[in-house]
Amino acid sequence: MIKLKVLEKAYQAALEIHQESLRWPKFEQFELAAQVRRASKSICSNLVEGFGKDQSTKEKAHFVRLCIGSNDEVKLWLRFAKDLGYLNQEQYEHFQTQQDVVGKMLFGLKSKLTT
Repeated sequence: MIKLKVLEKAYQAALEIHQESLRWPKFEQFELAAQVRRASKSICSNLVEGFGKDQSTKEKAHFVRLCIGSNDEVKLWLRFAKDLGYLNQEQYEHFQTQQDVVGKMLFGLKSKLTT
């Protein structure tokens, strides 16, 4: 497995989001919960795909950009979850902070790859 700090952070965040989303209403399990789980796991899978093979720097940067988009998507789904009452303010802020950290790390990685 590749060794990237951002992958470890994203993986931990995805695990927490997955576990929390399983507590949401049953009717949301194929809608909002599935969306947030897929988006959070997508960050991890794109990092592994982009850095797990002998990719060019340009290709790696492409995968990091996909991760940035998925990170923004996670933040949107978490906002929906809060506004629908599935997350309280403290949970929402915790998850948003995690995604902010992951986002900053992704932007840092992208800038290393594109300079």
